[in-house]
Amino acid sequence: MTQSRATPDAPLKTPRRRRVDTARREDLLEQVTGIFLAEGFTAVSVDDLARRMHCSKATLYAVGATKEQLVVAATKHFFRSEADRIEQAVAEHDDPQAKITTYLQGVAQAMRRNSPAFYADMISYGPTAEIYARNTARAAERIRQMIDDGVGTGAFRATDGAFAAQVVALAIEAVQSGSLLERTGLSAAESFAELADLLFNGLRHAN
Repeated sequence: MTQSRATPDAPLKTPRRRRVDTARREDLLEQVTGIFLAEGFTAVSVDDLARRMHCSKATLYAVGATKEQLVVAATKHFFRSEADRIEQAVAEHDDPQAKITTYLQGVAQAMRRNSPAFYADMISYGPTAEIYARNTARAAERIRQMIDDGVGTGAFRATDGAFAAQVVALAIEAVQSGSLLERTGLSAAESFAELADLLFNGLRHAN
């Protein structure tokens, strides 16, 4: 008995991409990110982006082959560029307390770039919600490291530092999940600013 040969699946059609250099791609990604941050990404189509950015869809597909890939690329770009900016600001300080407050104030400033539409889209779409969760976890770990450094240099007492690290982790997790925002009525940016004030007043040594 002879076996029939399976017919291979037809290749999926992918959008035609236009080659662009690295600088041009970064500029396009920055523009896409700015539009999404200001307006969210659910209501903005690739056609809208191309028209407003005065480029072809083929050019945009050099950044991401689908709208979903554009959304993910823009979200990653936002968090990556803001993390770099925040770390540069933190590096300007030697005092552990100043480092922590600068970091949290930087996170608050970054989150202020999120329009309500973008924030709602980000936390409701699986891939971007995962990116947000990973970055908030990194933020909690970064704060814990800076608190540990402060304990190591004697700037903070060990008991205060351990407690503060746990409080920060819980607060950031609550911001990320939305439960703290719902209970307080604050935005994510406002929550991080308040957390910075609480840590500043709680960790410094009493006179």
